[in-house]
Amino acid sequence: MELDLKNKTVLITGGSKGIGRATAELFIKEGCKVAICSRSQANLISAVAEIKKSYNIEPLWIVCDLTKDSDIENAVNVVKKNFGPIDILVNNVGGPVPGKFTDLNDDDWFYAFEQLLMSTVRMIKRVLPDMKGKKWGRIINITSLSVKQPVDNLILSNSIRSAITAMTKTLSNEIGSFNITVNNVAPGYTLTGRLYELAVNKAKETGESHEHILANMSAEVPLKRLARPDEIGSLIVYLSSEQASFITGTTILIDGGVVKSIS
Repeated sequence: MELDLKNKTVLITGGSKGIGRATAELFIKEGCKVAICSRSQANLISAVAEIKKSYNIEPLWIVCDLTKDSDIENAVNVVKKNFGPIDILVNNVGGPVPGKFTDLNDDDWFYAFEQLLMSTVRMIKRVLPDMKGKKWGRIINITSLSVKQPVDNLILSNSIRSAITAMTKTLSNEIGSFNITVNNVAPGYTLTGRLYELAVNKAKETGESHEHILANMSAEVPLKRLARPDEIGSLIVYLSSEQASFITGTTILIDGGVVKSIS
């Protein structure tokens, strides 16, 4: 299948590790001009070196704290200066702290709001004018299966990511006439550092080993395994293509069948 993505400009947030990193590599394989950003310069340098070794192509990298609007503005401007206007935006923001309702204070809620929802809103605001001008654009927000089936001890993620889902649906109605699609990808249990951290956190609470926690997660999945980051990335790349030009305003689960609902 020809995806017609060659020379498209892609910005991926949280692009130094996990799903973001895997997605960056897949876009590079499609001939895209790829930029990744992260808070960690060390992680970015390491990711870029490994990608260059594998593909002989060095993605553009930008240090960016997504809770700061000035950093978001700078990231978009750096990409435009080097590659031109952004065609494809992948909002891939790390998860907020785990915890139950009574464990969390107002600062935790405010930070999660800035980290997840407002970073997505601000990034989209920065890229929309150029997408509207070209009458073409793709926006993909990475959420979680928790928007369909809340996960215990992740009330911040369950709540704020659900707000992104509602925002995406509303936005799709506003920008569809500009030939811009906006969708959510909702991964299930995926082999990333985030999942490992959650398993370690739960192990401390239960007294079990984190290996046992991860094994139990795998057992919950009808396919009896955890997802690879590139499996999530493959869907993101497809949604960015002309082949997916009639898909917008939707949330697509990629969870191995964990979520039990039929809607």
